[in-house]
Amino acid sequence: MNQKERDIQRKLRILKHAEETGHAAKTCRYFGVARASFYRWKALYKKNGEAGLINKKPIPKNPTNRTPPEVVEKVLHLRQTYHLGPIRIVWYLARYHDIKISDAGVYRILKRNGASRLPRGTRLRKVHTIRYQKQVPGHQIQVDVKFLTFNGKDDKPIKRYQYTAIDDATRVRALKIYERHNQANAISFIDYVIAKFPFRIREVRTDNGHEFQAKFHWHVEDKGIRHAYIKPSSPQLNGKVERSHRTDEQEFYQLLTYKDDIDLNVKLAEWESFYNLSRPHGAFDGKAPYEILRERL
Repeated sequence: MNQKERDIQRKLRILKHAEETGHAAKTCRYFGVARASFYRWKALYKKNGEAGLINKKPIPKNPTNRTPPEVVEKVLHLRQTYHLGPIRIVWYLARYHDIKISDAGVYRILKRNGASRLPRGTRLRKVHTIRYQKQVPGHQIQVDVKFLTFNGKDDKPIKRYQYTAIDDATRVRALKIYERHNQANAISFIDYVIAKFPFRIREVRTDNGHEFQAKFHWHVEDKGIRHAYIKPSSPQLNGKVERSHRTDEQEFYQLLTYKDDIDLNVKLAEWESFYNLSRPHGAFDGKAPYEILRERL
């Protein structure tokens, strides 16, 4: 006897018991079924016989409400390629494809397709610290260095260093790659940042790395900009630049194939432009950093 036949026999026993006892409520309590189900079975049996007791596969009441396959494909692509969360996927679909879908709808798509969990190593790390955010562009700039290793010819490792500056208020960033990790390049980078950012910089915050020591410190101070060191062993105090480096890793470097430094710098410039002008940012409900900059200026 298969499952379908067992379901039919069970319902017949319940209907027969109710008929013999003459008490539907007691029968429902005895067999642990809802009264609504009992009366539905009774009506279907009276109308269609045993065929009416076959369990039918549930279908949406309105099939037109199903998410179109092309939307499902875009959701899964953003998830699998960039490891984006449901809310950020909603922002990307709205901004670039004019598709409106709720974050709950995105999550259901991910759940159905076995993509609700991110790969190991991409979980959010909880940092127990007080969050803060400046309101004036340039009031505080966080600067840090991201260490990069690429596979060169004959699989020899190639080390490069991404110097990063991010404005606390707007998340506008400046990025530049250097071959060496030293104070000379840190000084060169801060001059690049001063020229690039469209607002006056009041303070630069860095960690205590060797590249940010005396020569760098006094160079910044001579520019009329305050240079502040964060507390040692407290990277969360420069959390915005640290978090932006994780974004670089997940949305840029994991998709990059290193060819040479020229190609790397071209692609980094494209990524910097996309991050500042077009990428939906989680801190601003999907607005890009330059959209926030225009509002605050």
